[in-house]
Amino acid sequence: MLNRFAPRALLVALPLVLLTACGGDKGAQARANGNAGERPIPVTTQVVQPGAWNDTLQALGTAKARESVTLTAKVSEIVQDVHFESGQQVAAGQTLVTLKGDAAQATLVQAEATYAEAERLYRRQKELADQQLIARSQLDTQLALRDAAAARVRQARADIGDRSVRAPFAGVLGIRQVSPGSLITANSSIATLDDISRMYVDFQVPEAALASVAAGNAVTAGATAYPGETFEGTVETVDARIDTATRAVTVRAVFPNPDRKLRPGMLLDVRLFRPERQALVIPEIAVVQVGRDSFVYRVKADGSVEQGPITAGVRRDGRVEIVKGVEAGDRLVIDGTGKLRPGVKVADAAPAAPAKQDAPAADGQG
Repeated sequence: MLNRFAPRALLVALPLVLLTACGGDKGAQARANGNAGERPIPVTTQVVQPGAWNDTLQALGTAKARESVTLTAKVSEIVQDVHFESGQQVAAGQTLVTLKGDAAQATLVQAEATYAEAERLYRRQKELADQQLIARSQLDTQLALRDAAAARVRQARADIGDRSVRAPFAGVLGIRQVSPGSLITANSSIATLDDISRMYVDFQVPEAALASVAAGNAVTAGATAYPGETFEGTVETVDARIDTATRAVTVRAVFPNPDRKLRPGMLLDVRLFRPERQALVIPEIAVVQVGRDSFVYRVKADGSVEQGPITAGVRRDGRVEIVKGVEAGDRLVIDGTGKLRPGVKVADAAPAAPAKQDAPAADGQG
């Protein structure tokens, strides 16, 4: 009877043994996983300390020449000579255009002759008046005639001067708009003249930031024409009035422009640096953004981490100012935040050891 039921007992006991063995393996694996989860996660940390920092205000500005004018003539006349080319650098007072002045020259000759005759009569009558041979009133009349003739001479010379268009200041000329033989009037444009050795850039700053803007503040600007290049300047003046429509004040910055890269009318991305101050600044990668909330991982004394909500300020060049939520001396996780959760322990990752160089073989050995 016992031998008859022995095979059935073995069949029932075998699955129980297998289940027990499997259960034991899973328990060991779970314990191993648990031990592995308790190992500190390698991260990069940093102790936050106050450092020098300055805010920036960003705005769009338009470049303007330090001096700019559209050259025109004072009179309507035929162009006799053009003494410049488009894009030429000219000096202050340099003659650019000469207009025909035959009639003005003739008028000058006539005025000078009239003045010479009036001067001779005045001298003759002065001698007679000194001898009391003529009335003093007659001498005064001749003096007035002489002075009027002298005024006509000066007027004739001024008319001739108006027929020469000169550069009012040193600068660069634009495209030439006239040619010899063309008739120009007082409204005709000859060319533009711009002094671009230094450039003005006007931009607007919100009224709320007015107290932190002053002459001498550092300013940088970028232009789409020169990607990656930064132009440096300073604030020269702040407008005395605030625009009631925009509640903003116009700020003028000056930029040296020795290589003439900046041109009038160019649109620039301007960044105004406020005065330097002490602030808590951390790398931007340390800030974890979840929706509208921002937080950092703070390392506690036992090596575990906790989430700390923060208020971030200005971000610049991969760094961000922490306005609220972090105090000086806090140790924060800078790199490796993606694999953290509150309560896990962390450790500073050791830098990778340099690869060892194979020792050179001794001479004569294989």
